[in-house]
Amino acid sequence: MAITVSDSAAQRAKTFLENRGKGLGLRLGVKTTGCSGLAYVLEFVDDLNSDDQLFEDNGVKIIIDGKSLVYLDGTHLDFAKDGLNEGFEFTNPNANGECGCGESFNV
Repeated sequence: MAITVSDSAAQRAKTFLENRGKGLGLRLGVKTTGCSGLAYVLEFVDDLNSDDQLFEDNGVKIIIDGKSLVYLDGTHLDFAKDGLNEGFEFTNPNANGECGCGESFNV
């Protein structure tokens, strides 16, 4: 089981955490929503929960709850900037498809 983080995603995550002034790392999870069924959730983590799994890559701690790990194992987190648009991108080997707007995926 592993989660990987690109150089650009690691730098962006570190900047966010430094600007925030606290936090263990980032929580990567899924929630039920959208056209395809599941959407990614990315938020700050201050405290670990009992079912959390901790991964560290490129100097960034990624925390995933046990239920989400089934859907996210092997995911690569990247950060891309294209003109005025920028954001984290997920390459998930478990995803079978995405909705047309790219907001949700299915497994």
